[in-house]
Amino acid sequence: MRYKLFGQHTGLRVSELVLGAGMFGTGWGYGQEREESRRIIDAYADAGGNFIDTAGVYQGGQSEEIIGEALAGRRDDFVVATKYTMPVGKKNGILVTGNSRKAMVVSVEDSLRRLRSDYIDILWVHMADGVTATEEIVRGFDDLVRAGKVLYAGLSNFPAWRVARAVTIAELRGTAPIVGLQFEHSLVVRSSEQELLTAGQSLGLGMVSWSPLGGGLLTGKYRQGETGRREGMGGNVFQQENSPQRTAILDAVIAIADEQGLTPAEVAIAWVASKGTLPIIGPRTLDQLKGNLSAASVTLSAEQIARLDEVSAIPVAFPYNVLAGARAGYTGGKVDLFDAPKVSIA
Repeated sequence: MRYKLFGQHTGLRVSELVLGAGMFGTGWGYGQEREESRRIIDAYADAGGNFIDTAGVYQGGQSEEIIGEALAGRRDDFVVATKYTMPVGKKNGILVTGNSRKAMVVSVEDSLRRLRSDYIDILWVHMADGVTATEEIVRGFDDLVRAGKVLYAGLSNFPAWRVARAVTIAELRGTAPIVGLQFEHSLVVRSSEQELLTAGQSLGLGMVSWSPLGGGLLTGKYRQGETGRREGMGGNVFQQENSPQRTAILDAVIAIADEQGLTPAEVAIAWVASKGTLPIIGPRTLDQLKGNLSAASVTLSAEQIARLDEVSAIPVAFPYNVLAGARAGYTGGKVDLFDAPKVSIA
């Protein structure tokens, strides 16, 4: 496995595939026992993986506990990212959930205990709660970074305008920077491209994409009668084959896989990676892990990427549709002669 810098604001070297730990534990009634989860972590590490993504809420805290046990004696060899915002076990009251500094501090202390660690590499706000001011979140991050309990700060499932505001506030105040961005991205969920992906590229953030397989849809297994997350997770974090376009997307993925002697999962993960983010793979079994890891050696051709882009295309939203139509005008009629930067300017 190869390694990449985590964005433009850190010197952190992370593996190109991130191990998602949502299936570590059985607290949700669907997941994996401790021993098999440990074997998955070991196999990921043997393949060169060093970036594990979890959350306090995953499996009611069991995911963090399993990771803490598995990394005993080798903690510094891994980047461990966890999240706060959502309830964990009995700690589900109004004061310890959401994005407030109090919820952040309580969650971090609990995560450190479960992870058996003195520090968290990357702390994500799991999702925007819609009420906590961005200034409070940025200040809370800074306090924890200065205390040495958190090394890097990131935002997950946030609107792009709030990401930009948080980055700017941290820059202007000289506090711990926002360095990471996490969002859903797959061939069946591309809405994050128009704002979040562009914002992350322009702001130099390290970006990770969750559910690159659409909850398993893009593996093709549900066509074979398997249930997986469709039933095991009650339909959560699961995308259905419920439209002609989604059927065409899966057909294209399977066709390219057959042409290249690959699996549909390898094609789907490789496509996400081609867009400049780090895909989070979330295996429940060792076999699933091995199948996902092989995507790291897959490079899709420009023609294959274009085929997948075309079949999965979504309508261009305002203002980008207007800006595209006006490009000839605001380049003085020389749009074909103008070498614009590949990354949008923030």
